[in-house]
Amino acid sequence: SCLIMSKRTDSNNYTMIFAIIMVLVVGSLLAFLASSLKPSIKENERIEKQQNILYAMGVNENDESSANFVSTSVAGDKFQKFIKEQLVLVVEDDKIVKQQNRAEYMAENSNKEPYLIDVKKQQALAKSGKERKLPLFVGEKDGQTFYVAPIRGKGLWDAIWGYVAMDQDMIVQGAYFDHKGETPGLGANINQRFFMDDFTGEHLLSDTGVFKGIAVTKGNNDPKNLDKVDHEVDAIAGSTITGDGVSAMLKADLKLYLPYFKNLK
Repeated sequence: SCLIMSKRTDSNNYTMIFAIIMVLVVGSLLAFLASSLKPSIKENERIEKQQNILYAMGVNENDESSANFVSTSVAGDKFQKFIKEQLVLVVEDDKIVKQQNRAEYMAENSNKEPYLIDVKKQQALAKSGKERKLPLFVGEKDGQTFYVAPIRGKGLWDAIWGYVAMDQDMIVQGAYFDHKGETPGLGANINQRFFMDDFTGEHLLSDTGVFKGIAVTKGNNDPKNLDKVDHEVDAIAGSTITGDGVSAMLKADLKLYLPYFKNLK
């Protein structure tokens, strides 16, 4: 019986040692993969931000119905060509206290490009009563000037975000939205052409210059979205909470840019 017990103990010890070794080996491999992939992940994120900004101002490869970015191979060149200036507006208590151009911002932030500013982190800083940096990208295409702003909010399940291109009157010239985990076929459709294209031409301001935003609403009574001064677009069926999230992030984030646009006048 002692011999049997000894074999069982040896077997248990062997299993534990084997399990520990496997955990260490797999953990080391995963850590190695994560560190080796980090540069390419960061590069992909950088290119995607450029593609998103360009998409909003109409520099994309859209066909009749689907949304398509410019290819990754040309995104950098196109960004340089069409984005004429990257501004950073420093906001405190919902007031712009400072404005920096690209060179000024990069000199203070280890040569980091303004388009890489993490909107989520900036929102958290504002919530804790600190300064928030708002990026604004000034683009030119076919003789028209576009002002592209990033926005971020909350959908039904997780984060939603986007880029909105405006003219000097805060009339939307194009938009791109995306999400982390909205319901496929419902809220996930915020990145589909039929939804995003509805925002083009919509007015963010009233006739008297008051910021109104754009509400994603079921009771729009404007299915073809011909009324561009009603501050409304049609909701996606079955995705009320995601739509409310889009409305909320448009209002909360774009309203902060109003003093800049008033100053343009």
